Amino acid sequence: MAAKFFLLALLALSFSRARASDPSQLQDFCVADRTSQVFVNGFACKDPKTAVVEDFHFSGLHMAGNASNKQGSAVTAVNVAHIAGLNTLGISLARVDYVQYGQNPPHIHPRASEGLIHFQYNCGTKEAIAIAALSSKNPGVITIANAVFASKPSISDDIVAKAFQVDKKIVEHIQAQF
Repeated sequence: MAAKFFLLALLALSFSRARASDPSQLQDFCVADRTSQVFVNGFACKDPKTAVVEDFHFSGLHMAGNASNKQGSAVTAVNVAHIAGLNTLGISLARVDYVQYGQNPPHIHPRASEGLIHFQYNCGTKEAIAIAALSSKNPGVITIANAVFASKPSISDDIVAKAFQVDKKIVEHIQAQF
C-alpha cells in the first residue's frame, strides 16, 4: 500500500512539473535589424521570416590581423555589428594576434567580462593567437594608456604625474606618443 502511495505521489509531482513548464521558448533568436529606428538596449529584432544564413556567419576569423604596430598585436572583434544573429545572446569574441614580444595593452571591457578560450603559440614564426570570449553582444573596450594619457579633454599633467609618482616631464613625454 505504501509503495502504491509513493508511486502515485511521484507521478503527481512529475505531472505537475510537466504541466507547469513551458515546452517552447517565446523566441529562439533575435537577429539584429540594423535599419530599425527603434532603440531597445541595442538593436531591435528583424522579422524572423527574413533571417538568412549570413545573419549567423562571419568570415575572416581564420586570417591573421596585421600586428606590425607599436603594440605588436592586432584585435579582430566579432560582435553583433558583425554577426546580426548574436543580438540578445549576450556573447561576442575577439581574436588577438601577437608578433614576438607583442602585447595586448592593459584594457577593460565596460559592458562585459572576459574569459580566455584558446591560446596558440607558433614557435616557427614566433607568433601567437588568443581567442577570447566576452559576456556581451557589444562589450566595448577602454585601453588604459589611452584613457590616461590621450583623454579628451585631457587630464592635468600635474594630476597624472602625482598619480603615477613621476616627474611631469615624463608625463609630457608619454603624452607626446599619443
